[in-house]
Amino acid sequence: MKALASPDRPREKLARAGSDALGDNELLAVLLGSGTRGRSALDIANGLLDAAAGLRGLTRMSRDELSKTHGVGGARAARIQAAIELGRRSLTRDPAERPHFATPRDVASFLLPQYGNYPVERFGVLLLDTRHRLLRTRVLSVGSLDASVVHPREVFREAILAGAAAIVLFHNHPSGDPSPSRDDYSLTRRLVTAGDLVGIDVIDHIVLADSRYVSMKEQGRL
Repeated sequence: MKALASPDRPREKLARAGSDALGDNELLAVLLGSGTRGRSALDIANGLLDAAAGLRGLTRMSRDELSKTHGVGGARAARIQAAIELGRRSLTRDPAERPHFATPRDVASFLLPQYGNYPVERFGVLLLDTRHRLLRTRVLSVGSLDASVVHPREVFREAILAGAAAIVLFHNHPSGDPSPSRDDYSLTRRLVTAGDLVGIDVIDHIVLADSRYVSMKEQGRL
């Protein structure tokens, strides 16, 4: 930071003008704390954002990918991931509110801040009561970049234990494209059939990607 005048250094600027006045690279530099020999924290932050193609891409990078940027290393990568996770959690609702899901958009608004930007696929369920209020959220599978494997018995065991009357399936696409695949549709049909047998409605399957979503209910596929 020595190349910058003291008032323009990210930490000093934060204290003087507040966090809103800082750019993405400056906020990241504050999080990093310090630079390395020959590279300031701001240089490292710029390198990270370049590698991620922007702030949104940063949220999807693994610890190993973060560590590849010169000047980051394992400890700083962990710090960045922790900050991202805190940001995700700050955007979620208070569980005491018992969110009510009247539309697919309601579901997507609840899920996207938590699961839309993960770098690997996560498959889970929202467990709902008879009025479609949230009882519990369960992630059942964490897969590769391409797929996650879910068995109907895992889904409905969770639903039965929670006393759920209905469920919403969800998973994210790390590719950034929320369009369902053939496998997504096939799995949904299997789970709808299994739900009919045990008396638990599968009311939607939401596919998440970054800030976008696709609802199979809205598509008329349920």
